[in-house]
Amino acid sequence: MVAGLVASATAAADAACSEPIATPGDAAYGAYLAGECLTCHRVDGGAEGIPSITGWGADDFVAAVQAYRCGARRHNVMEMLAGRLSDAEIAALATYFEDLE
Repeated sequence: MVAGLVASATAAADAACSEPIATPGDAAYGAYLAGECLTCHRVDGGAEGIPSITGWGADDFVAAVQAYRCGARRHNVMEMLAGRLSDAEIAALATYFEDLE
């Protein structure tokens, strides 16, 4: 299921967001920023339908967040949150969550 979500987010981001974000980001900064993400996306993955975002590849994470930020992927809360993240913040979060188990 996660692979399907990641694949669709990647395709949507490719179509809507032409500028890739360079990774890796600053993992320590990502850890600092992650508190808001972890309010809904639990590390253990058990959040009643909200997918875990830990262990995703950085490029897949970036693609998913870009898809929300560009409006290619729709979810009111995620669009709002992603819309206020800078490229550096997205890269930092991607690096942090990629290594989080």
